[in-house]
Amino acid sequence: MSDTTDELVERARSLDKGSVARLISRFEDRRPHMAEHRAEVLAALDGAGVAPTGTIIGVTGTPGSGKSTLLSRLTVDLLSDDDSRSIAVLAVDPSSQVSGGALLGDRTRMRYLPDERRLFFRSQASESDLGGLGPSTFQVCRLLTRLFDCVMIETVGIGQSEADIRHLADRVYLVLQPLGGDEVQFLKAGIIEVPDAFILNKCDEPSSSASYHQLRASMWLARPFDEEAPPIFRTSALTGEGLDELEADLIARIDTIGGAGLREREPYFFGRWVDDEWGRHGVGVLRERFGGAERFLADHGGYETAQAAFADEVLRQP
Repeated sequence: MSDTTDELVERARSLDKGSVARLISRFEDRRPHMAEHRAEVLAALDGAGVAPTGTIIGVTGTPGSGKSTLLSRLTVDLLSDDDSRSIAVLAVDPSSQVSGGALLGDRTRMRYLPDERRLFFRSQASESDLGGLGPSTFQVCRLLTRLFDCVMIETVGIGQSEADIRHLADRVYLVLQPLGGDEVQFLKAGIIEVPDAFILNKCDEPSSSASYHQLRASMWLARPFDEEAPPIFRTSALTGEGLDELEADLIARIDTIGGAGLREREPYFFGRWVDDEWGRHGVGVLRERFGGAERFLADHGGYETAQAAFADEVLRQP
């Protein structure tokens, strides 16, 4: 006999990994009828007084910068710092050109605690999405921010077309490695404008000092309107150097920000969903007939009902 939604939700609230994974599968399923199932899960959580208060931390960076190894160490330290803290890691992996699934590169590098309920790990395939996130990353965050104190999203990588993380995360950290480029290369990559803070990892390498000064030198040109330059943390996941300062910054954000801002981000991701499912025709219908994503969501009383209503509208078009 299959479990009811209420039973799954009750076990997920106690951070049972299997139940959390089964609920995530509902939020990753993009078939139209699954909107009703997602609404049922959210209603059960809301009825139990569970609000989306988890802070979303985005961790992005160039390939080889050590994001996964750094995250592995950070999550263990953050859990050790507070016995009541819980963390979910959502790793968006490149999609296989053969199978279409996630390559699971992040999972192989993460040294997480399999028996620790307070730490949950999930891989997602990017499905070649240019935003750096998976098509269902936003949906899954709507669930995980109701279950965990912090949701860490490790993106595929970042460049001028891979900046969706800034529309989702409460705070974005960009991880770089030494010899990643000079000032001009940083600007060409289109990465300086995105993060709230920088992490220069592998700072135990001799070349890290020059890279640090080159990164600082690029700030005034790339971000001239910032009142103050974003912080640059110099870390080494190998030696532990600089992790105390970075973890203190993370803890301050986790304990104070909260994830209630997800509701404000719904219009952006609803527009992305329309574009993914219906292309330029759908985007045109949303804008010209209904006044855009924000108005459509307000008129239909919620994300799931809006999805179902928009699908009906498009399918009725001649």
